[in-house]
Amino acid sequence: MISKKAKYALKALKLLSERFESKQPVLIAEIAEKENIPKKFLEAILLELRNNGILHSQKGKGGGYQLRLPPEQVTIAKIVRIIDGPIAPMLCVSLHFYGKCDDCDDEVTCRIRPIMEKVRDANLAVYEHTTLKDLMEEAPLLPAHNNP
Repeated sequence: MISKKAKYALKALKLLSERFESKQPVLIAEIAEKENIPKKFLEAILLELRNNGILHSQKGKGGGYQLRLPPEQVTIAKIVRIIDGPIAPMLCVSLHFYGKCDDCDDEVTCRIRPIMEKVRDANLAVYEHTTLKDLMEEAPLLPAHNNP
């Protein structure tokens, strides 16, 4: 599950993506109000995204935040990793934040690890192929599940 911080980051980035073509910075107060995000929390999120090269900011009159890259070049995977860290359910299957499990004697014979690799790969298939541009587009209706 992604954190509330990551969800807020995605909501803010969606709004900034929608304004990308205008080349006009957006004030934190406007983002906070439109996306219903606590302003102080949003300030920290936007600063973290700026420090990781996703946004740039402009101070003073007419200032605010803008996307540094076009929305189609920023994946959800990149955002989630910046805000939440590993996407993988366990560090031993993480591609960018690998760590050995404290309670595991042998990764090769571990019965849990292969399942967690599949979970990671399924999440990555969505996160790495979804961009901020996709967030701007209306979500297609999903077919209803037929329950017997």
